[in-house]
Amino acid sequence: MKTALIIGASRGIGMEFVRQYRDDGWRVFATARDDHGLSALRELGAEPLKLDVTRVESLSGLSWQLDGVELDVAVYNAGVNSDRTSGLAPVTKEAFDRVFHTNVLGAMQTAPLVLPFVEAAGGTFGFLSSRMGSVALMDSNGSWLYRASKAAVNSVVKAVSLEAQRATCVAMHPGWVRTDMGGENADIDVHTSVAGMRRVFARAPGERATHNGGFFNYDGNALTW
Repeated sequence: MKTALIIGASRGIGMEFVRQYRDDGWRVFATARDDHGLSALRELGAEPLKLDVTRVESLSGLSWQLDGVELDVAVYNAGVNSDRTSGLAPVTKEAFDRVFHTNVLGAMQTAPLVLPFVEAAGGTFGFLSSRMGSVALMDSNGSWLYRASKAAVNSVVKAVSLEAQRATCVAMHPGWVRTDMGGENADIDVHTSVAGMRRVFARAPGERATHNGGFFNYDGNALTW
């Protein structure tokens, strides 16, 4: 049985990953920060793990909870948005800490713990990024705090890929998705986004030379950094 770990799975894209992998018969570990989220994941047939990626004491138990597991897919989906801003709007320390602690520090603290389990399976380690994190494609400085955090995530993914020997590490743009974060006017539904990213994850190990350390759209097209 193939096995997946979804980090940040209590709603939206993360929960859809759980739903789709479970529908395909996978064993799925999935994390949430509170009991309500854990209960919802349990109802989907996942093995819920209580985890707050911003707290070192919460992360400390992750390795032993996964002891002996080989992960065909791991997804770092934990993330928060910033306030929508235009231009060089001032950024408060509180807003910076909230966004960077979850989006970047969480990924940096989680990756070394999870990578060995993905390595064991020769699997795919996906990190949810955003096209807004591409410096080359930047044509607006709106929401520049969020953009900066996702550019940092891309750097984290590249660094993790250089450590990986068997795992294939990819940064993913999920598209503009109709979720609580994306809003009701977004381009695509969550099922389309997740199904597309799963196809990228599935083929990545077989195309490791071109995928490891890469940045991809949900439809499989490569993006520039």
